[in-house]
Amino acid sequence: MENRASRSRPAENVEPVAVSARAPLVSYESLARWLLVFILAAGVYFFHGFLVPVLAALVIGFASWPLFKRLRSALGNRDAWSATVALVLVLSFIIVPIILAVLYAVKEIRLWAAWAIEANRVGPPVPVWIADLPIVGAGAAEQWQRYLGHPGGLGELVQAISGSNIGNIYRGLLVVGSSAFQAVLTLLFLLITLFFVYRDGDKLVAQLDRLGERVLPDRWERVSRIVPMTISSTVMGMTVIAIGEGIVLGIAYWLAGVPSPVTLGIITGVMALVPGGAPLCFTLVSVYLIASGTPVNGIALLVWGSTELFIVDKTLRPRLVGGPIKLPFLPTFFGLIGGVKTMGFLGLFLGPVLMALLVSIWREWVFETKGRTDADR
Repeated sequence: MENRASRSRPAENVEPVAVSARAPLVSYESLARWLLVFILAAGVYFFHGFLVPVLAALVIGFASWPLFKRLRSALGNRDAWSATVALVLVLSFIIVPIILAVLYAVKEIRLWAAWAIEANRVGPPVPVWIADLPIVGAGAAEQWQRYLGHPGGLGELVQAISGSNIGNIYRGLLVVGSSAFQAVLTLLFLLITLFFVYRDGDKLVAQLDRLGERVLPDRWERVSRIVPMTISSTVMGMTVIAIGEGIVLGIAYWLAGVPSPVTLGIITGVMALVPGGAPLCFTLVSVYLIASGTPVNGIALLVWGSTELFIVDKTLRPRLVGGPIKLPFLPTFFGLIGGVKTMGFLGLFLGPVLMALLVSIWREWVFETKGRTDADR
């Protein structure tokens, strides 16, 4: 019995064995970060279709925020009511006129395409104004007859320039005209997003400030000032002036008797986003009027366009542009072309804004590096 009792009692002098704690293969913090990255990637994948209208709404909201603050103060600081009124104003004075002008231009471009198909089938004759040009008229008429006057000549020229035949281009125009439902959905998402940007803009800015102070603690104060000024100066200085020049010169085209003045006015407005684009447009139209037998109208249009451009550059543009960013020609050109290629028509607004932000960040880095170099000396 004593032996059994002694066996059942644990030995008092035996030390406990230490169990080694193994570290996990992936830390909980790293796992949480990868999970957050996965959720963000899934959100971008599922909602990338809404990216363009959301970005457009943010750009419009940033650019018009000073005006909205005045409107909200006049309406008694009621956020929902002020956002509704601002949305109606944007819809009435910006979106609806642009839609009507674009629809009319698409209709005219379809007529141009139908004429081009018929001219390609029979061979377009030499225009009278080309044959009547002094010195070069006879040679130009001969080259026209050689390369364009025969059936299929216009199609060969279009094929050499664009890589597509006239029939494919015409069918593409029909597809663009019939995709109105998708454009309406995009516009609807833009308006809904813009309403919430106006209504909850202050809360959004406060949240961005808190996040920015954690991500860029030393630079966020400067960046947060540059970004709204950049967007406002880019949109107001480029887009508003371009729309105004398109309207004014479009009316001048109509008064001068130019065919398809609405379409040419829209083309001039788009080209006005590029430095030197508007003068090129009304100069070519003036040359066409002079060569077609109406030199008075052509000279008057050239004088009117030059005067309007001088007034805009000397009075309106310095007041509207302002801000810290003066985009050179090359970033502006890349922003326009890249924006249109990536996001379509809205890229005309978003591309220059993105390039302006990149230029502002680059200049900020250069200024900071220069300051450090001067301090080391």
